[in-house]
Order: sequence, then structure tokens, then C-alpha cells
Amino acid sequence: MTSETSREACLHAFLQLLAEQPYGAIDLAAVAARAGVPLAEMRAAFASRADLLAAFFRATDRRVLAEGGPDSDDLAGEGPKERLFEVLMRRLDALEPHKEAVRSLVRSARRDPGLALAVLRLSERSQRWMLAAAGIGCTGLAGSVRAKGLALLFARIVGIWLDDEEEGLSRTMAALDRELDTGAKLLGMLDDLAFIAVPGRKRRPRGAEAEAEAAPPA
Repeated sequence: MTSETSREACLHAFLQLLAEQPYGAIDLAAVAARAGVPLAEMRAAFASRADLLAAFFRATDRRVLAEGGPDSDDLAGEGPKERLFEVLMRRLDALEPHKEAVRSLVRSARRDPGLALAVLRLSERSQRWMLAAAGIGCTGLAGSVRAKGLALLFARIVGIWLDDEEEGLSRTMAALDRELDTGAKLLGMLDDLAFIAVPGRKRRPRGAEAEAEAAPPA
């Protein structure tokens, strides 16, 4: 395996184990064995479970950011709230394959204040990047406040998302819409205070979906 392939294998194994057992019960040797990577090779990439958890947050960030920033097709021309809404929904899309691992992590964090604090700090870092992707200021003291507030907001949304079995995640989307109408404005994330939430709103189509909608009927 290349070093990058080994890192990916270890992260994948960690998420599999996290979906099966509490965070605190995960053994590093078990991660290496599940990944098929020698312990020495895994040690070169990850020093601890905390490193693996941080890698999960970074990998999720990269998946969201790979879809583009505020000038991307699905964000260009939108107001700040719509851009932030779409970026956070992208993040949930990226987390979807690891939903059971996220559920397990949430349970563990509720029982372990130290882990909860660590997760919040990781989330704050990630949310700075989400703000950047939405074209909302994320630097300085104001950026720090926004990132902290958005981390707490997103944590509430994740709790709803974990139990949302409706097609299209309508409950999650409605909750996110409400949260952005209240908390985000208070934190000064949004400049467009005239944005009016539309009940039952849907996400804008992206990529092939957008092309299909734009195509004339056969």
C-alpha cells in the first residue's frame, strides 16, 4: 500500500469500528487489523484515536469543498442564507455514508465531556471552512464567533438528521431553515436580512440534475 492508501484504509476501518462500538472502546490495534495495515505503518500516519477523528473531519471538509465555493454553479447568485444552507446540506450528504459512525460518536460524546469538547473544537475548525465555502467572513474575532455558533447550530441539525427517515430529508431541511433564520442572523453571519423562507423549499438541482431540468422536453 502507498502511504495515502494506508491512511485511507485506516480511516475507513476506524469509521467501521465506530459504527459498531463506542468511541472509547476502539483499540488502535483493532483499527490496524481491520485496515490490513501494520501497526508501525499506521503509527506513521496516526498517533491516536483523536488523530483518526480529526482526519474524519478533514476528509468531510474536503468532500464539501470539492463541490466548489460561493461561485460554484449551485451557489452563484444566491443570498448568504441560501449559500450557507446549501453548504451545510452538502456536509450532511458527505456524512451520509457514515451515518451510523456519526450516531455512535454523538452517543459517546454525550457520555464523555472531554470527547464532547474535542468534537466541538473540531467542528469549529470545520465550520470556518463551511463559512468560507458559503462566501461568509470567517477570519478574526468575528469569524471565530461565527464558527463557534455554527458548530453548535450544526450539532442540533445533526441530531435531527440522525432520526430523519423522510425522503429528501424534509425534516432536516426545515429545521436548518429555521436555525439559519434565528441563530445565524444573531451571530452576524448573514447580511441579507430580507431573505424570506419559503415553506417546503427544495434544494437547487446540481450537476446532471440541473442539466436534466434545463433540457427541453423530448
